[in-house]
Order: sequence, then C-alpha cells, then structure tokens
Amino acid sequence: MKTKNLLLHICCGPCSIYSWQELEKSGFNLCGYFFNPNIHPYREFIRRLEALRSLASQEGREIIIDQSYPMEEYLRMVVNHEEERCPLCYRMRLEETARKAREKGIENISTTLLISPYQKHDLLKDLGEKIAGEYGLHFVYKDLRPGFRESMAQARQKGLYMQGYCGCIYSEKERYSAGKRKTKRRPDDI
Repeated sequence: MKTKNLLLHICCGPCSIYSWQELEKSGFNLCGYFFNPNIHPYREFIRRLEALRSLASQEGREIIIDQSYPMEEYLRMVVNHEEERCPLCYRMRLEETARKAREKGIENISTTLLISPYQKHDLLKDLGEKIAGEYGLHFVYKDLRPGFRESMAQARQKGLYMQGYCGCIYSEKERYSAGKRKTKRRPDDI
C-alpha cells in the first residue's frame, strides 16, 4: 500500500460505526462513500441516507454521497438473474467505489458489508480484490463480523434508524413472505 487513505463504501450508518473505528485503528485515513442503488423502496434509501448524514455530523466524518439512485440500472442487471443478485450487487457497488477512489486519488477501498454476518465474505473479498486490481487499487479485507452486535448497539445509542433487511426488493420480499416472517422485528438483521 502506497498510502493509508481509504475510501469506505458505506451501506448504512449502523454498519459503518464499528467498521470505521476498526479501519482507523488499522491506520487508515477514511473517507466514506454512500452508493446504494439496490435499496428499495426510495423512502428506505432516504431513511438510510439521513441516518448516515446524522452519524457523519455527530462524528465529524468526511462522507461522499451519491444521490443519483440508479435503481433502474440495478434492476435491469438483476432481473432474470435473481440467484446471482448478491454478486451482481456487490460488483456494481464496489466498481463504483473503485471508480470514485481513482477519481479522488485514493488508493485503497473497502466496504462496510464486511461487518454483516449475513453477507458472503469470500465473495466480497474475491470481488473486492479483483475490482480493485482492475482500477490499480488495493482492496482492504478485514473480517469485521465480530463487531456487528457492538455496531448495532452503538447505532441504537446514537438514535440512528435501524433497517431490517439488506435493502434490495428481493430481500424485503424474503423478510415479509409467508412462512419466513419474523414474529418480532430485529432491527439489526442486516
């Protein structure tokens, strides 16, 4: 690694708390990047964005926010490929993070998706390294899952909005579909 600057893709405020802290402890100067066209519906996108802005204000974080919300592009990519939606979604968000990092002269990228025990870590690591390499960058993989509950607890203490699904329309359907509906909503099921 030539520099210690890192552009951190942020899926949501709650997941970013511990992720940000741990990457800073590893010596990185962080800038956050919010790009999430997979989040549905739009009001959910706005709620997550507002929670991140609140957190950034509380903690004095530098955050780049992409409000373009190319949901249609995301949907075109995953329709008829629903079984591959996670890899496609990861790729879309990591490629945009890499593009933004190169544009800003930042040589390292990572993602807050690495904190979730519900995400596919081997796939995230492989895709992150491949995409970063294509852009002449370095992907920083750190297994942040041990801090998941702590990050959610800190988010609750800070009064942040806590979502109950990854964000995509498919995940929302799975969350509420017959036979899979939870009896009690757990806001930290990201």
